[in-house]
Amino acid sequence: MTITIGYIGLGAMGLPLAGHLVRNGYDVIACDLDPSRADTIVELGGRKAASIAEAARDCDVVITCLPATAHVEAVVLGPDGALAQMAPGTLLMDMSTIDANGTDRVARACAAKGVAFVDSPIGRLVLHAERGESLFMVGADNATFARVEPLLQAMGKDILRCGGQGMGSRMKLVNNFLLLTIAEVSAEAVALGTRLGLDIDTILKVTGSTTAQNGQLHTLMVNKVLKGDTTPGFTIDLAFKDMTLAMTAAAEYRMGLPVGAAAHAVYGGARAVPEFATKDYSAMLEWACRNAGIPTPQTD
Repeated sequence: MTITIGYIGLGAMGLPLAGHLVRNGYDVIACDLDPSRADTIVELGGRKAASIAEAARDCDVVITCLPATAHVEAVVLGPDGALAQMAPGTLLMDMSTIDANGTDRVARACAAKGVAFVDSPIGRLVLHAERGESLFMVGADNATFARVEPLLQAMGKDILRCGGQGMGSRMKLVNNFLLLTIAEVSAEAVALGTRLGLDIDTILKVTGSTTAQNGQLHTLMVNKVLKGDTTPGFTIDLAFKDMTLAMTAAAEYRMGLPVGAAAHAVYGGARAVPEFATKDYSAMLEWACRNAGIPTPQTD
């Protein structure tokens, strides 16, 4: 029996993931704030919904992939939202990166209606999503995980169980806090090396051959900003949002994150400049070089 999936949110990550579901034989009805984004799904053989309600109605599974907590709560819990259309026994999977408390609120609302819930934020970059190589951090009980595992296998490569409901969101918060802090330090390191007169190929070769190697410099930046490409896969604005989630969670638990706080402030400064807010977060290298008064290095 074909599973019908309502997919809501066709951004940089959501669109390729929804496309993989169609290619793997699932009946997908897609919806986005920009209706034209669903045209790609139609071209692949899926369907297009005119509203959130239409996307969620009569579906076995509804998947949301949205920018922030407020968007998820509005789309899922609003009076004309997805949950209002879903029947008991169906399943909601949220793949967004949001406040874990928001994930818990959505999970409780689903439980009250008899709808199963999974939080499964996405790891890795847009280029990985496009190639079907995403990683998923899953929070679910065993029975619900068994229902979504084939869908995740269709969309990506690696599926990591993080615990029960809400643990996927909490793991994503930790993951993005780490990678975004590393990205900022990597940007500063490259800016420093450039200012000292080192060429970028030397910087990449040496740091890629020691324990300084990291995915933010040696995968993200070499495929984006160091090629002169800062079109957004994941914007600086969203990076600031994710750092804020981590800082807020730490504050709730009366923890200090001093290095993270410094990185958070740098992202805040960059996103305050409209020119930078909508750039890919690899453009933090541009920001560091601009502040140092030097050109951003480019690879051949």
